[in-house]
Amino acid sequence: MPRDERPHGTRARYVLGPGPGKGPGCRCDDCRAANRAVASHRERQILYGRWQPYVDAGPAREHLQALSEAGIGWKRAAELAGLSSGAVSKLLYGGPGERPPSQRIRPETAEAILGIRPSAELAAPGTLVDSAGTRRRVQALVTIGWPQARIAAEAGMSPSNFGQTLQRERVYAGTARTVREIYDRLWNTSPDENDRHSRAGVARARNYAAARGWVPPLAWDDDAIDDPAGRPADGWKRPERARRRSAELAEEAEELFRREGYTREHAAERLGVSLSALEMAFRRTQQARKHEHEAQRARFVEASATATAEHEAEAG
Repeated sequence: MPRDERPHGTRARYVLGPGPGKGPGCRCDDCRAANRAVASHRERQILYGRWQPYVDAGPAREHLQALSEAGIGWKRAAELAGLSSGAVSKLLYGGPGERPPSQRIRPETAEAILGIRPSAELAAPGTLVDSAGTRRRVQALVTIGWPQARIAAEAGMSPSNFGQTLQRERVYAGTARTVREIYDRLWNTSPDENDRHSRAGVARARNYAAARGWVPPLAWDDDAIDDPAGRPADGWKRPERARRRSAELAEEAEELFRREGYTREHAAERLGVSLSALEMAFRRTQQARKHEHEAQRARFVEASATATAEHEAEAG
């Protein structure tokens, strides 16, 4: 179906047809049913004294202007709201014959417009947006070992330009989207450490992030990372205990494996210990379990031998 064609099963198609200049209203079963549903709803609202066919257009018009400043033009806003460009144009600029902009609109029209929220995902690539989410994503990747120069290369930028971009309060929406894509791809992936050079780069990145108090991807909830006022999730990193028992540490890590699907690296970060400490806890726990299993088996063998001897003594 063409993008500007009204769909079947709507009152708009019943009254106005498939689109401007495309014929009379549709009388198919779906469109008739939609028209009856709207009429029934209207009658009920009138009966209950709640009928409000129109609302003030001012808030919706102001919201469209704010969206435009955020890089979302009125035509794009109309598309996102599921409205015709003509209706939105009349709301902003008026109609033919110097008719003024609409002063009242349908409640559902206002709701659709006010429901659009400006974001880097919706804005035009050249629009400036807040840099908080972009900066936090880069910092989070650095904490898990991705050098900033590597991230800049992934974004198609020189390290110097990339670093300067991250220091600004606003970045281009296109840059924000690119960094988001890189982050979504790498946030749960450790960089290669196949040789001495790569291991050194990873270590420098982690140390650089630690010295600045940056937090890893696990610290950020999806609804907070882009919010300039957002904060890392409470309890994302438990305080390290000086003498945490190996069995307790291993049990907590295994719970993260089952419940959250964490890798050992992510579990170590979440539990506030080094990966080597977590690996040592697993080895000690496995050894303890092995010794306990052997002890249980020895007790079982001893109990069986005792029972056999008693049985033989009674039989003799």
